[in-house]
This record gives sequence, structure tokens and C-alpha cells, in this order.
Amino acid sequence: MISESILAGERVRLRPPGEEDLALFVRWFNDPEVRCWLAMSDEPELTLESEREWYDEMREDPSRVLWCIETGEGQPIGNLGLHAIDEGQGRATLGISIGEKEFWNRGYGTDAIRRVLRYSFDELGLRRVDLQVDEDNVRGVRCYQKCGFMREGLLRAHRLRQGRPVNMMVMAVLR
Repeated sequence: MISESILAGERVRLRPPGEEDLALFVRWFNDPEVRCWLAMSDEPELTLESEREWYDEMREDPSRVLWCIETGEGQPIGNLGLHAIDEGQGRATLGISIGEKEFWNRGYGTDAIRRVLRYSFDELGLRRVDLQVDEDNVRGVRCYQKCGFMREGLLRAHRLRQGRPVNMMVMAVLR
């Protein structure tokens, strides 16, 4: 589902993505430096058509919510979503990507995650948000730890990156 909520953090604004954002998503997710950290890194490159299909599915799926991350000046720099939302069990899985690399290591992802965690706990009533991150994604792990996520386990050789098996950490934060 596409979020109807606009959420403001200290440095970012999270807004519903529109079809006009899809070309940006394709550019970001086909960039090798961005893509290598995504679960889809060994899949074929995205096309605008495949991204439109994904967007249409996302709009109809009540177990997922997606936002476009913008700077305070209104520049789109990434996206963030809650997936596998299970309000009955009080949990969801978080995914984020900052596609504009000049905004890496500047606190935008941390601010966006903190804002979505407040939304998850205060507005959705969730008690747990988890994620999976490549064990060697030092920048990502550091960001998640700053947001309160703790390591819960290791999925050995869980996915392929450039044809090689990669371990993934399971991390979670509780209300």
C-alpha cells in the first residue's frame, strides 16, 4: 500500500511515492554501488516497466507501506518501506535505500528510520520491527544500531552478491 501519511523528521520528509518517482528508483537500483547492498543485487536490472508492475502491486498490498525520502529542500534521495506488516502479531520488516550517494553518511537514513519507527510503534501499534542486512555492510549496520536495532542472529550464505554467498544479520528493535 502506498502511505497516505507524510512524515517529517529532523532532516527528511517522508512522502507517498508517485509514478513520477519510478524513473529515479530504476536509476538508483541499477547503480552498482547502490544495488550491491540490495537483496535483488544478482537479479536482472530493473526497467521502468518492471518498476511500474512492482508499484501497482505495492499499491494494492495492505501488508506493505512505502515512502519516498526527501531532503528538507524537497530533493528525493531514497525510499523506505515497511514490509510483511502483521498488526495481529505486532511486527513488520523494514527496508531502506538511499539512492543518491552524495547523501550517504550524512544522517538522512538514520533520521528517516527513526521517524518510521515512531510511526510503527505509535500509530500502527507494532511492538517489533526487524530487518536483514549484509554482515559486511558496515554503514548500514552502524545506522541501524544508532536507531536501536540489535543483532539477533546470522543467516549464513543467505543470498548471492555478484555470484558469491553473503551472510546476513537479522536485527530488530522492540517498542
